[in-house]
Parts: sequence; C-alpha cells; structure tokens
Amino acid sequence: MKRFHVHIAVDDLAKSVDFYSKLFGQTPSVERADYAKWMLDEPRVNFAVSARGHAVGVNHFGFQAEDAQELQELRQRAAAAAGDSVLDQGDTTCCYAMGNKHWTVDPSGLAWEHYHTVGETPEFGVEMVSESGACCLPVVATSGEACCVPGTQAGGCCN
Repeated sequence: MKRFHVHIAVDDLAKSVDFYSKLFGQTPSVERADYAKWMLDEPRVNFAVSARGHAVGVNHFGFQAEDAQELQELRQRAAAAAGDSVLDQGDTTCCYAMGNKHWTVDPSGLAWEHYHTVGETPEFGVEMVSESGACCLPVVATSGEACCVPGTQAGGCCN
C-alpha cells in the first residue's frame, strides 16, 4: 500500500521538530542535523521537514511505494499524466535513504516524486542546485535534458 509523502522546507528545524512531534503525538522516526521524518500510520503519511537552504514552504509531494511493482505502476501513472516530462533517477540516495525514484511536475509547477526505499544511509544525497543556490528538484525540460522545477534556476532550461 502506497504512503503519501510531503516534504516541507523550514527555517528552524528544532522548532519544527518540536511543533510536529506534538502535533503528530510522536517523535520523528529519522532525525538528523538538517532533516526529520515522521512515518505516520493514521493517516498513512511520510512527512519530512528539512533545513537545507531551500525556500520555506512545500518542497515537494510524492508517493512512497512498498515495492518495485508498485513503483512501476506509479511510473505509468506519471507518464500518463505528464507524458515525456518524467525524469527517471533510478537508484539514488536522497534524504538519508537509498532507493529508486522518478520525478515529474504538475501543471502549476509543483514537484512530485515516486520512490521505493530499499535502505538507510548516513548521507543526505546529492541535490541539484542552481547557480543562485535555489532548490532544483529534477524534472525533464522541453529540451529533454534533466533540469529543475520551472522558475527555480536563473537562466536555466526551465525558466
């Protein structure tokens, strides 16, 4: 069964961890110096916050698949919704986890990821960052090259 995923960028991780721990009635299942994650069962949500220099607010949404077959079904849905604008990252390290994932963007520019986690890692992973330091969640631009969410990279292929 898939789990809904929300990742929010915050400016004060300690205050956010305190707030969400009280709001959810539980402490994070993963907590690092720049990241925290709650795996909630009711409702079934993977809720993450991070303080990594991104603009405060929603960073992205997604679905966490239970297995490779579920991830493939999500990939088919992403392709049906976004056509060629799906970026397959394949095996990757992100948010202190190892897994397989792909990304797309909705018509309003909100990033969506679908992924299957296969393990934990002590590294956050490599983020795509623009020259201005802004967040660059990967999607495929009209040129077919990997790029960032529209409007986040000055002079980039997605503006």
